[in-house]
Amino acid sequence: MNHAAILVVDDNPDHLELTVMALSECCDPRDIVTATDGVEALDYLFGRGSHAARDTAQQPRLIILDMKLVRLHGLDVLKAVRKDPRTATIPVVMHSSSTEKGDIAACYANGANSYVRKATDYDELRRKMRQVHDFWMTVNERYRPIVN
Repeated sequence: MNHAAILVVDDNPDHLELTVMALSECCDPRDIVTATDGVEALDYLFGRGSHAARDTAQQPRLIILDMKLVRLHGLDVLKAVRKDPRTATIPVVMHSSSTEKGDIAACYANGANSYVRKATDYDELRRKMRQVHDFWMTVNERYRPIVN
């Protein structure tokens, strides 16, 4: 897949699959791309590694990012996304089971647009993903640079 509207990043295969299933109820599954860790997510976004042929001018409209990833922590992914002009304005929703105030604060301090706690059951996940999708993909006016 060359371009997707939503990038979902989670290193837990069950969480990743359930999140994609829930989002697929709101949008075309072909509009969703996944990454199983932070390194793979950055490779996708920046056109590196197995994604070297990807057109990085076409970026996702939304990133749903797990915070506690094993190879590269979600906060490090978030910092890299915010640092690069190609991705700096993409809305990033941190999706984590952490209830620690420090974790939530760190996400916002590093540029997260939203923090959504992982659901405890599938019905709750479906509801949360529908709300995330509806706000960020239909209600929110996305940033588009002014071209002279």
